[in-house]
Amino acid sequence: MSAKRKELLSLAMERTSEWISSQEIPSDITVHIGDTSFSLHKILLSKCGFIKKLTSESSNDSNISVIKIPDFPGGAEAFELAIKSCYGINLEMNAENIAMLRCAAEYLDMTEEHSVANLVETTEVYLNEVILKSLPSSVKVLQRSEGLVPMAERVKLVSRCIDAIAYVTCQESQKKEDVVDLWAEDLSVLRIDMFQRVLIAMMARGFKQHTLGPVLMLYAQKALIGLEISGRGAKKIEVEQEPEKRVILETIVSLLPRGRNAVSVSFLSMLLRAALYLETTVACRLDLEKRMGLHLRQAVLDDLLIPSFNGDNTMFDVDTVHPNISEVEKKKICSLMNSQKLSQEACAHAAQNKRLPVHIVAQVLHQEQQSLRQVLCDSDSPVAATAIVPESPPPPTLSSYNNELSKLNRENQDLKLELLKVKMTLKELEREKDFEIKSCSDCSSVSTASVVKSPLRRKSFISSVSRKLGKLNPFGHTQRRTMTRKGRRHSIS
Repeated sequence: MSAKRKELLSLAMERTSEWISSQEIPSDITVHIGDTSFSLHKILLSKCGFIKKLTSESSNDSNISVIKIPDFPGGAEAFELAIKSCYGINLEMNAENIAMLRCAAEYLDMTEEHSVANLVETTEVYLNEVILKSLPSSVKVLQRSEGLVPMAERVKLVSRCIDAIAYVTCQESQKKEDVVDLWAEDLSVLRIDMFQRVLIAMMARGFKQHTLGPVLMLYAQKALIGLEISGRGAKKIEVEQEPEKRVILETIVSLLPRGRNAVSVSFLSMLLRAALYLETTVACRLDLEKRMGLHLRQAVLDDLLIPSFNGDNTMFDVDTVHPNISEVEKKKICSLMNSQKLSQEACAHAAQNKRLPVHIVAQVLHQEQQSLRQVLCDSDSPVAATAIVPESPPPPTLSSYNNELSKLNRENQDLKLELLKVKMTLKELEREKDFEIKSCSDCSSVSTASVVKSPLRRKSFISSVSRKLGKLNPFGHTQRRTMTRKGRRHSIS
C-alpha cells in the first residue's frame, strides 16, 4: 500500500471514529484484559494488526467476537491508551506512560504496515527526540520498564535507557566531579538488577570506579532501610523481605570499588552488620571483613562493635572482628587496656576469658585483690568509722557482719584459685621453654651457655612474681604446698 493511500485511509478512519462516537453505534467486539472488559468496534481496530488477525480468524456466524488477553504488557491501563489512538483521541505522551505505550503498540502490532503514523512510530519518535536526551526522563522510563519485561527487553527499551544514562552521567562527570550527588539520587529508585546494569555500563564507558562509592552508599541507605542493625536481639524484619534484601546487599558488595579510601569504614561496618543480620553468603561476609581490615586505622570504636544477632546472651559478635588474630597482635591490643579502670563486671569477665593473654589475667586478678584489700583497710580504719557515724544507720548486727565476712572470704578464695591457675599456666610455659632450650643445647657450647642463663633469670623473676601475688591475701598467709603422692589434690587456704 502506497504512503498516499495509507494517509487517505487514516483520514477516513478518523472521520469514521467521529461518526461512530456521535451516533452511539453498538460494539461488535469485546476484549478482556485481565478482569477488565472493553466493548469496541472492529472497523476502528484496523490499526491493530494483532486484533485484525484474530477477528479474521473468528467464526463468521457470530456477530460479536470475544478476545481474551491475560498477559497484556501494562495491563488494562496500557491497552486503553493504545485503543484511544485507534479512535482518534489525542494522547499526551510523557515519561510516566511512554514505556507502556511502546510495549502495548508492539504487542498489538500497531506498525506503519497497517496505518500511517501508527503508535509504534509515534512512540519511537518521542523516545528518541525527548526521553533519551534527558537523564531524569531516561531513569523514569527505565524504572517503568521493570514491570514490562520481557516486552521492554524485546523492543530494546531497557538497553537504550541504560546506554543513555551511562552516556549522560559520564559526560557530566568529566565536566564536573561534584555532580555525582545530583544524579545518584535519581538512580536510587531503580531495582537492584537495573541499578547494577547501569553501573556496569557506566564503567564500560570510562566512568572512574573510585567515584562509585557515594552512589553505592546512597543506594544502600535507601534500599536497606528498615533493618534493625544497631541493636542486639531477635530480628524484626518480615520473613518475606529477607530474600530481596539479601540479594540487594550481596549485589552492592560485589559492586564496591577495590581502591583504598573508596568507601568509609563506617559504611563497610554498616554493610557487615546487615550481612550478619540477613545471613548472606560466607564469601560476602569475608569480603567485607577483608575490606574493613585494610582501613582499621580509620575505624572508631563504634565501627568495631558489631551487634550479635544469634539470639544468645552476648552483646557483640567478637568472632567477626578480635577471628584469626595472632598471639603477638593479641598482646599488642590487650596492652592498651588499663585494668585499673575496669568495673567489677568487666574484671570478672576478664578473669574467665580464655582468649586474653595470661599476663593480662594476672594483672586483672592483682588489681582485684588490691581493691579488695583497700576496701577492707578502709572499713577497719577508725577515721573512716568516725566519718560515717553521723549519717550512718544503726550499727550492723553480728550476723550481718559474719555474712559479709564470709562473702569476702569466698571471693578471696575464688581469686586465689584463679591465681593458682595462672601460676600453673606460667609453670607449664616455663617447662616448655626449658625443654626448647635443652633441645637446642647440642648445637654449640657457646649458644648453650648463653641460653641457659636466660631461663634461670626468667624462673627467678616468675618465682618472685608468684611470691608477691601470694602475699596479697588479706585474711592470712598462704600455706606452703607440698608435693604429694599421685591421687591427692593441691589445697589452698
